[in-house]
Amino acid sequence: MVERYVLPDRATTEREFMPAQCWWRFTASFNVSFQQYVPAIRVHDGKAEGVMMRWGLIPAAAEGQPSDNDAPCTDVDLIERGQDYRGPWLNSQRCILPAAGFYVWQLTPEKFKRPFFIRLVARSVFGIAAVWDRSVGDDDDVIESCAIVTMPANSLVAGIDNVERRMPAILRRKHCNTWLTATPARARGVLAPYPAEWMKAHAVSPRINSLKHNDAALIQPVT
Repeated sequence: MVERYVLPDRATTEREFMPAQCWWRFTASFNVSFQQYVPAIRVHDGKAEGVMMRWGLIPAAAEGQPSDNDAPCTDVDLIERGQDYRGPWLNSQRCILPAAGFYVWQLTPEKFKRPFFIRLVARSVFGIAAVWDRSVGDDDDVIESCAIVTMPANSLVAGIDNVERRMPAILRRKHCNTWLTATPARARGVLAPYPAEWMKAHAVSPRINSLKHNDAALIQPVT
């Protein structure tokens, strides 16, 4: 499961994804966490748009009521058949979350969880595949929320995350439009573990474990 990731600044994000409409407002963050509002790219009326969504899927049936069961992530094998995901999946409610990297934790022999930062070698900004839904409350308040798609980890991530061995579904540039616009079958076909040789990882400070910290020092290597 993805617990934290790094968000690039708005200008860099818009240069990378070039949405036709930008309704979002955000700044760079080094400690993005579940239940925060995050920028997402989706397609509306045939055009890509940038919007803000709550990270943690609130299904339509929840009628706008968040719960402890809201999922920050969904396994790739559940997006087509999971109770909360089948509807959004069949309705092509897919989106992309911009990221500059993400964190994973390694369980040491001493049962200490050591954090690592993972980034891509040749891309400073990349897209993570996600699905979204719209939930309407009794007072007609609308919450749009999303869940990251995860899949079996590649060799790099599995060598660090020695418990869950999962990683986010990172999209190659050439697959972003397919993920947003194609049929569910074609979109499912672009999901694959990102090649390990195209990624780098290093240990970081346990300061990342606290949401009160949000600065560039969080992604700096530690020995």
